[in-house]
Parts: sequence; C-alpha cells; structure tokens
Amino acid sequence: MIDRAGLAEFLRRRRESLQPEDVGLARGRRRRTTGLRREEVAVLCHMSTDYYARLEQERGPHPSEQMIASIAQGLHLSLDERDHVFRLAGHSPPLRGAISEHISPGLLRILDRLYDTPAEIVTEIGETLRQTPLGTALTGDTTRYTGPARSIGYRWFTDPAERDRYAPDDHPFLSRMFVSGLREAVTRHGPDSRAAHYATLLLADCEEFRTLWQTHEIGVRPRDVKRFLHPEVGAMDLNCHTLLDPEQSHLLLVYTATPGTESYERLRLLSVVSTEMLR
Repeated sequence: MIDRAGLAEFLRRRRESLQPEDVGLARGRRRRTTGLRREEVAVLCHMSTDYYARLEQERGPHPSEQMIASIAQGLHLSLDERDHVFRLAGHSPPLRGAISEHISPGLLRILDRLYDTPAEIVTEIGETLRQTPLGTALTGDTTRYTGPARSIGYRWFTDPAERDRYAPDDHPFLSRMFVSGLREAVTRHGPDSRAAHYATLLLADCEEFRTLWQTHEIGVRPRDVKRFLHPEVGAMDLNCHTLLDPEQSHLLLVYTATPGTESYERLRLLSVVSTEMLR
C-alpha cells in the first residue's frame, strides 16, 4: 500500500535539498525559494505542477510505476533513494543493472554541465537515455525512438537513413562493431535479455547482420575518432571520450574536436546553428 505521508515528506525534503544548478537549471537573480520550486520539479519529472503538488500534499491518485520512475530521475535520486520512493508509493523497485534505465545522479550532473558540448548517455546496447542540446544537433533526437529502434545497432541494420551521418568508408567497420557488441551483451545477459531479443529480430530480417553474426567476432571496439557527416555543417572528425557507470552499465559519450582543425570550426558552427534553431 502507498505510504502517502512518507512519500509526501520524502519528496518535500528532497526538493528542498536541491539547488537549480544541481539539476541543470538557471538560478535567476531574485530567487528566494529554498531548494527547487514545485513547478521546476514538475518540469524535470515531465508531469503537471498540480499532479506533483498533490503528491506533496498527501492526496491525488496512486502514482504509477512510470510516474515514480520519472520522479526518481527528475529529482536525481540515487539507486537506493529510487528504490525507497518506489516502496513508499507501494511498488516493487525495478531491477538494477544492465536493464535499468535510471541514470545515476553523478552522470546527470556531468551531463548538465556539458551544455556547449555534444554528449549523450546510452545503454550498453546503444539506447540513448539523455542528450545535451548540441548532442541532439549532432546526431538528431535519438531519445524519440521506441521499441527495438531505440538501439542504434538495431537501426543501423533496419533503417538506411541511420547511416547517413557517418562516413561511408566507416560503414563496414561500424557494422562489425555493432554486431560484436550485441553478441557480447547477449552472452553476458542470456537468451531472455533485451539484447537477445534484438539479435533474434535482426537475424530474421537482415542478411548483412546474419552474415556478420556467423563470424562470431568479439572485441571490436569503437575507434578514438568518429567521422560524422552533418547535413548542415559537413564532415567532422570528433574524438569520442567515454565514461562508464559500472553499476548501471551506462556510458556517457562526449564528443570533442582538436582545436585549430576544420572539424573544430565546424563544431563551433554547429553550436551557433543549433542555438539559433532553439530561439
């Protein structure tokens, strides 16, 4: 059963303990509120202010697991805090590990500070969980996909348009890399995993994937430099720096260009173009 009083108290305390800069928000000049405002939390949690306010007031409907997961992510809760708030709401906490999509507060804090850099947080099978605005400008909004198409490896073999942003000479290598990575994930997590489900779908539908799968190639790792073809600013050679959250198997990918190169100038141009598009 839901512990409305306990849930309300926990949400209030957590909201009051956070500052705008902790969650990637601007503080503003005349701020007097201690912690975050309810409307700010509502935006972070992708729900109405009224709905969130009623939870803090010990009333309203019984929040679903999806709502609690959104609150846990919006409030930058740790895994232990996430599990606690699930139990307060009368739900069993989600499983931890590779299938979890709850991003750690540490990774979120780093991502929030990369506002002028292309970056994204992905799962080990290439499902994008969060992007910076410049990350979206570089690769498109890859958080919008649903189902198997959430994985870039799946889209690579099923959607020809997915390859348009990458140098053609790199396509054979990237195909091998995606197959190798998926095979490793299937081995780690077993035949009932999401990775195994994606592999089954691709084996049934894609000849290229079947051919590469039969080679049993393992250990094909991403190259230090990724070559992008952007439709507006052109070709860019970007270094990809990776930070791993070992508990959740999430990867923070950060893309940079060497100063003084043409790619560096084009990345700066992309920043200007993306800013103008948001206005």
